[in-house]
Amino acid sequence: MTSLPAPLRWLHSLEWRRGFFDWARSDGVTWVYIFKVLLAAFLTLWLAMRLELPQPRTAMITVFIVMQPQSGQVFAKSFYRLLGTLAGSAMMVTLIALFAQNTELFLGSLAIWVGICSAGAARCRNFRAYGFVLAGYTAAMVGLPALAHPDGAFMAAVWRVLEISLGILCSTLISAAILPQTASAAMRNALYQRFGVFALFVTDGLRGRSKAEAFEASNVRFIAEAVGLEGLRSVTVFEDPHMRRRNGRLSRLNSEFMGGTTRFNALHQLLERLHGNGEEHVVAAIKPGLQDLAEVLDGFSGRALTSPDAARLATALATYKEGLPARVRTLRGIFQDTAPSEAEQLDFHTAYELLYRFVDDLHSYAQTHASLADHRHERERWDEPFTPQTNWWAAAASGIRASFILIVLGSYWVATAWPSGATMTLIAAATVGLSAATPNPKRMAFQMACGTFLGALIGFVEMFFIFPLIDGFPLLCVMLAPVIVLGSFLASRPQYAGVGLGLLIFFSTGSVPDNLTIYNPYTFINDYIAMVMGMLVCAAAGAIILPPNSRWLWQRLEQDLRGQVVYAISGKLKGLASRFESRTRDLLHQAYGLAAGQPKVQKGLLRWMFVVLEVGHAIIELRKEQAILPVHPAYAESQPWRQAIRVMGRALVRLFLQPNASNLERALVAVDHAISRVAATDEPFAPHFDTSALRRVKSYLHFIRTSLLDPQSPLAEFAPARPEGLAHAS
Repeated sequence: MTSLPAPLRWLHSLEWRRGFFDWARSDGVTWVYIFKVLLAAFLTLWLAMRLELPQPRTAMITVFIVMQPQSGQVFAKSFYRLLGTLAGSAMMVTLIALFAQNTELFLGSLAIWVGICSAGAARCRNFRAYGFVLAGYTAAMVGLPALAHPDGAFMAAVWRVLEISLGILCSTLISAAILPQTASAAMRNALYQRFGVFALFVTDGLRGRSKAEAFEASNVRFIAEAVGLEGLRSVTVFEDPHMRRRNGRLSRLNSEFMGGTTRFNALHQLLERLHGNGEEHVVAAIKPGLQDLAEVLDGFSGRALTSPDAARLATALATYKEGLPARVRTLRGIFQDTAPSEAEQLDFHTAYELLYRFVDDLHSYAQTHASLADHRHERERWDEPFTPQTNWWAAAASGIRASFILIVLGSYWVATAWPSGATMTLIAAATVGLSAATPNPKRMAFQMACGTFLGALIGFVEMFFIFPLIDGFPLLCVMLAPVIVLGSFLASRPQYAGVGLGLLIFFSTGSVPDNLTIYNPYTFINDYIAMVMGMLVCAAAGAIILPPNSRWLWQRLEQDLRGQVVYAISGKLKGLASRFESRTRDLLHQAYGLAAGQPKVQKGLLRWMFVVLEVGHAIIELRKEQAILPVHPAYAESQPWRQAIRVMGRALVRLFLQPNASNLERALVAVDHAISRVAATDEPFAPHFDTSALRRVKSYLHFIRTSLLDPQSPLAEFAPARPEGLAHAS
């Protein structure tokens, strides 16, 4: 090796290989995606021209819209695009049949339809939203040109469906056949890596090494991963029968992960409150059991969790859980020798109750993860899917904004009789639909306008100075390729996605030649002016008409977050924990995205999420405990302690619907009364946390109280300086 020249020694070294593989996993994926976009676009355009479809550019635009880096995403987006196109075409034919002779009624009905579809796009998740987008703007893009010739509306719809189907067919074929990047592989990698990160997060927290900022950042990451994993799961069913067989277990795994993170957060917050109150001797009494769990998780921290690893983890956690009750009795005996107060004993019992539940959640998660190795497994039976929660006001605002834009631009078109007014209106319908499902429609519409303006400049040069000089399809591809590469590259960068999308779609709309190309500079310039004007109006409307990133929506989402406690109190108990977890996290994920650039708002929303999850989870556990109580007079519905818990529930509903000092004081009094009633009740079982239902009930009540009095909670501003009964939390 030493006798080789320097270039050959470098080729034989591992450094360049490592660099190449790093590039292949990052920028290399982007360039593979761009190559596939080029190939699919040119194949689609060639076939559309050979088949003499009326608008080959529509088929080509379909490629730009549905192509994604992963084949499963292409399948899912294509499926919903086809459904949306069929629905939009059907609605267009209906509106033309009803209002072909009355442009005003047609435009009004179309505005209502696009508004409904935009609201649906804001309401739904993942590519389902895209189906609503297509249903809205397909009706506009086919219906508005068809107003001049209503007798051809049906055939226009048929041709559009055929053109889009051709684009979908070519996109899915190229995506699946050439260097495929599968969503299922991305999901497996996400699953394997996620637990290692979480285990490291847990061990740091159990050993008291986590900082407040890192703790919050990790929780935001876990929330985003839970929502993102649900999106991946819904995509993988389109491409991989292996993952489709495990769909129930994947949904269960995500639910169990969310439950585990919530349980650990509750334990961590309790320990932080004890530290903050200076009760180090209580923390010291609890610490040995925490250290035992940290040692169990050390072997899985910071590394990928495969199915065999998950089986080993499940065995280790089962052993730990089996020995935990005896360990707690031993530690409690040592703690009793220090003559702790009743409140300190409550803190001890509450911490270990939370720890036991957390270990139980981890054990269930490990069992489900290990079961993924089997094609069939009993854990596949799972009927508690991820339940998204979207604010109706946000969805309605999106629909109102879309309807208003179409009414204004349509009225301008009718009043001025501008030949390109129909183009302006239909492009606005497309833009408002495409931006409806984004956190910042104003920014998306403005970026698309910038991309369209860039496409107009490039398109003018190509249309009138280059296309007349070339001959044949290969040369056409050579001239179009640089624009497609630039647009695809920009679209692959989140910060410039709107510019890339606008360049690809609307350059193709205005500049890609048809079978019979017409060179008309007047129409060309008017159409591009109309496109940019329509997008700028959408951007202005997004900034003025009920903007989604404004204070009013943050407040609504905060109300929805607080309302999840009401849902925990009044919702149907079966599957309530999973629904509560997913709804709360989905709301926080939305709110966090809408409040981007507002760290104070994000921090406030995150703090509300913590207190909502803590109190809501404790309430659900209380309801579960009461639902499985044995038949005995001590547990009867008429018992004072059960009546006191119902009174507490009503007080908590008032507090979280309208947080103020009076309602907080009323809730604290109700919790104190429930704790005292439980403590005064005798039960016929040993007073251990694994045998005594009332001890567990008292622990959950105590935890609710400490959550309400947490100085880091948003409720802290309403807390009295020295609330009565503070001894329970001190």
